[in-house]
Amino acid sequence: MESVRVAIERLSGSEDLPLPRYMTDHAAGMDIVAAVATEITLAPRERALIPTGIAIALPAGYEAQIRPRSGLALRNGVTLVNTPGTIDADYRGEVRIILINHGTEPFVVRRGDRIAQMVVAPVSRVTWDLGRGLSDTARGSGGFGHTG
Repeated sequence: MESVRVAIERLSGSEDLPLPRYMTDHAAGMDIVAAVATEITLAPRERALIPTGIAIALPAGYEAQIRPRSGLALRNGVTLVNTPGTIDADYRGEVRIILINHGTEPFVVRRGDRIAQMVVAPVSRVTWDLGRGLSDTARGSGGFGHTG
């Protein structure tokens, strides 16, 4: 398994919170916690920007994908508005998470709650090859349920 070094900074007031961490030996994503000063209650259909108290400096050629936690989605209907969110290698601000409550009950975000996960992944840059047609495949242009 490849390892990549990523610089991370705890922002002022978040020294008591854990850094993002893998919860199992083979987890792809690291859990990220909420760095809220006071509880935030999300009513059904409400969304909020939740601070994490960290900033990162990814090396060139990498991104961090911010993804929902499946347990929050299943138990509470809480997920992310833009998923996966992308943190680019040149971003140096605080990592913040846009949570939304799709559930039927209010959801309380407390300091230290695990609210999302982060996957660090390599990125590819595209060079377009503009031509006069694309290669044929068995699928062709079939999409949106074309297989049944």
